Amino acid sequence: MAAGCVIGVDLGGTKLLAGTVDSKLEVHHRTYRLARTDDAGALLDQLVEAVQESGEAAPAPVLAVGLGIPCLIDPVTGIALDSNHLPLKGVAVRDVLAERLGLPVAVDNDGNAAMLAEWRWGEARGARHAIMLTLGTGIAGGLLVDGRLVHGAHGAAAELGHIIVDADGPPCPGSCPGHGCLEALVSGHAIGLEGLRRAREAPNTALGRALDSGREITGALVTELAHDGDPVAGEVMTLMGERLGLGIVTLVNIFNPEMVVIGGGAIAAGELLLAPAREVVASRALPVNRADVRLVAARFGAESGMLGAACMALDVARVPVP
Repeated sequence: MAAGCVIGVDLGGTKLLAGTVDSKLEVHHRTYRLARTDDAGALLDQLVEAVQESGEAAPAPVLAVGLGIPCLIDPVTGIALDSNHLPLKGVAVRDVLAERLGLPVAVDNDGNAAMLAEWRWGEARGARHAIMLTLGTGIAGGLLVDGRLVHGAHGAAAELGHIIVDADGPPCPGSCPGHGCLEALVSGHAIGLEGLRRAREAPNTALGRALDSGREITGALVTELAHDGDPVAGEVMTLMGERLGLGIVTLVNIFNPEMVVIGGGAIAAGELLLAPAREVVASRALPVNRADVRLVAARFGAESGMLGAACMALDVARVPVP
């Protein structure tokens, strides 16, 4: 195969990232957008525009496009079966974009894409049993069992953000009918909501003053203030880490992985999130299951999904990689 580039696209519940990636896994260009979540046609137009912008910046011909999207994807047809956050249900995403772009297109769930990147190139390289959780607007999951990504009977496996952590917990956002899902309790959106609640209760803290000044209390802001030493923001991150740990206990006890990799935008919290999660796993998972499992941050941070999508495109284009 002649030298060339591919474009990997990570589409989230609120943001879109497209990257131009070569066969040496170097990212030459990144395209950012706020995702259109109100209309399928507008969202597809936005995807096409982002890919075209990334293609114009490519140092070599673009051979294929990979998409990681927060949808349940039929692995045979490339049709979006359902989505908790985007209006893509029933859309033949792969074929529609392949026709509009004039390029081969690979599509999969965004959690599977992130798992693929971390398995082939990142923290899970060499593993045969691993779990990926990406914490963003929602929580995506990827599952590696005996050296193979698990898609399930209809491409709907590894929706790990929808395990129930608290049966009487808050409604899950989006179209999920559940209550107390991990996604409802630990996602970036959940961090922001808990931060807002604490800011109202503690007006004399940095978090409270941020609210009083008119700033939006987001997960990113809570994380920033926690890193800066605000005690209330720090308490929010500890609570989020403990909740995350409870979800991971269930996953560790079911799948007995070698490692659990945490990515997505919320991993910017680092050890503020991971340390309390490790403590919960160490105290509450079954002894055999917790003995050797490692809980680690994704090597590629919030870009695992984009790089995994690029990996899918490299596979489609049959480009050898290191």
